[in-house]
Amino acid sequence: MCVGEPFRILSVDGIAAMATNGPREALIDLSLTGPVAPGTWVLTFLGTAREVISEDEARHIAAALAALRSVMTGGDVGDAFADLEATGPRLPPHLQAALAEGREIA
Repeated sequence: MCVGEPFRILSVDGIAAMATNGPREALIDLSLTGPVAPGTWVLTFLGTAREVISEDEARHIAAALAALRSVMTGGDVGDAFADLEATGPRLPPHLQAALAEGREIA
């Protein structure tokens, strides 16, 4: 499984960027996002930026990853998933429509 990590762009040189996610810096490939300005947050997978994200979204993702690291070492998730717990599970719109029509969804 590949996990996306948020990084903030520090500098750009063509399709490559130096970026940070707090404790570390990395060289990030920008081939999939195109040019971005320093200060921009991107979601990266295996060193490649896949999409531009907001700072708020980057914070949520970083908190979720920290919670997962905590669980893996015997800790708990704290409030990292409070936004999901508050809304509860939701079906995708097409499945919700099928359920509303009385169709069985498997």
